[in-house]
Amino acid sequence: MLAAYARWVAEFLSATRLVLIPSYNSGIKLLETVAAARAFWPHVLLVVDGSTDGSADFLAEAENFKILKQARNGGKGAAVLAGLYEATRNGFTHVLVMDADGQHPAREVPRFMALSERHPQAMILGVPRFDANAPRVRIWGRKISNLLVRFLSGVDIQDALFGFRVYPVAPLLRAMQMSRHMRGYDFDAEAVVRLAWAGVPVVNQLAPVRYFSKEQGGISHFRYGRDNARLARMYARLFLAWALRFRPSRH
Repeated sequence: MLAAYARWVAEFLSATRLVLIPSYNSGIKLLETVAAARAFWPHVLLVVDGSTDGSADFLAEAENFKILKQARNGGKGAAVLAGLYEATRNGFTHVLVMDADGQHPAREVPRFMALSERHPQAMILGVPRFDANAPRVRIWGRKISNLLVRFLSGVDIQDALFGFRVYPVAPLLRAMQMSRHMRGYDFDAEAVVRLAWAGVPVVNQLAPVRYFSKEQGGISHFRYGRDNARLARMYARLFLAWALRFRPSRH
């Protein structure tokens, strides 16, 4: 029954909705991620963001599967932006962004796409259900991010950092074109805040997430010192923008 429903959703919605996978040195999990995404959705775009590990060398474009290769590594947000332009050129109105490292559940793609069809103006935000392998420090760190994002956005964003999401293309593209930020690890959190400020509704949806060990092919490019500093600068920048938005006007 679930498989039949997934096929029906994919057939009905695939003309307007695309799975977008940004990838940088994703290792052996990339092949599995792409295969899983293509099993659950007909239209998939892989953006190879200046990878040097050869992880995409064994993938070839096929019907409804395209590979967009960036000459240099620009960051997750930069890869998503390139994918948004490609989606627009091909007539897609929504993209589901998922990570290339196998942590995100491809089997949830049809359900998220169906939610997007019911709420076409909204961003469908994944809310992670962590497995036992999830690092405690990452969980506590994202709790702080979630509190900050809910305060800054003024809406119920239950998870600011989980990258398994459906975005309406047009408002996200406008937000990114208006800013030189949102190009690296700051993309996920800043995107939802700026879209919320633009009036884009939020739909939260639970989804499982799995962490892999190095032995299982798990790869993380997050560096706690460097990237937490970047996130701190992002929140400071958003807080300043928030303060300017609500500053009383002078007459």
